[in-house]
Amino acid sequence: MYVTNQLLFQPQVIPHLAEVRGPAWQELVERVKALPEDHPESLAFQLTMIRLDGCMECETDSYRAMRGCQACAQQTLRRFKRSDEELLSRYCNALNEVHAFLEKDAARRVAT
Repeated sequence: MYVTNQLLFQPQVIPHLAEVRGPAWQELVERVKALPEDHPESLAFQLTMIRLDGCMECETDSYRAMRGCQACAQQTLRRFKRSDEELLSRYCNALNEVHAFLEKDAARRVAT
């Protein structure tokens, strides 16, 4: 019943999202899918999708969770009424947040 039940967006879903939106989105997916899971761009993509999909509110027995992360992410992107530029803007904001976190974490590690 819960074959693909994940509660946060999984990096292995990224390649399955390229064809859901336009060329700008496809280019981003193609670039990010080739990166390691812990690369800042990959982390920013995951953060963007977690926020867009509403992963933090997902419950294990919800319809979305039972369908799986890939189906949820594809449906969310299809239903997103704004432009691909808005999606890319959200990704850029998430990337800035990831970089800020990594810099703060690095500074904290140096201080200790």
